[in-house]
Amino acid sequence: MTPIAMVTGGNRGIGLEIVKGLLKLGYKVLLVGRDEDTAEQAAESLIGDVHPIVMDLSNSSTISDGVVQAQAVFGDIDILVNNAGVMFDEDITELSEADLQTAFDVHVKAPAVLTKTLLPTMIENNYGRIVNVSSGWGSFAEGLEGPSAYAITKAALNALTVKSAAYIPAGKNVTVNAMCPGWVHTRMGGSDAPLSPEEGADTAIWLASQDEDGPNGLFFRDRKSIDW
Repeated sequence: MTPIAMVTGGNRGIGLEIVKGLLKLGYKVLLVGRDEDTAEQAAESLIGDVHPIVMDLSNSSTISDGVVQAQAVFGDIDILVNNAGVMFDEDITELSEADLQTAFDVHVKAPAVLTKTLLPTMIENNYGRIVNVSSGWGSFAEGLEGPSAYAITKAALNALTVKSAAYIPAGKNVTVNAMCPGWVHTRMGGSDAPLSPEEGADTAIWLASQDEDGPNGLFFRDRKSIDW
């Protein structure tokens, strides 16, 4: 069986490197982007069995439509990587309601809707991997040091990870984990970041390709478990 993966925010940065890594493993990949042109351009630049899917993660109806389209291409989705992200720099006293809502929609609501949609079939098929691309900035153990909307919603994504993992019945070959890519040189991370997008993608690819009896309900950085 060739695993079928869906990667949100797969058209650039860390997401694109996750797509590349999964394609190198021989997986079929659904590259999800918000814009049709950029998603198609990214998919066309890659070697392997990859198909672009358009989803506006702030719009639940486009998520549902995108999943239907994705399943029509390859069939049941085995691997979900919730990678898409947004960043607003304002402090809590200056943060607009609209920006907070967008951050919540992209970092929490969309991963929750996708998990709700795909996890039952993964459990039924006895195979599935969900990887939530989170951040140390959303970690209580590390002080929630990121900008307000980012830290709050990434912390909520971590909570979603724990609750989703706990839902999986014992003995099922299905896992849900979160990972922190570190400070990565991307459009969001900025030019001063020390890590390449390929380095930032490594742990997500590792979690997505875990064999049976892999970790479940944990938070990782550099392939090592870290505190929430």
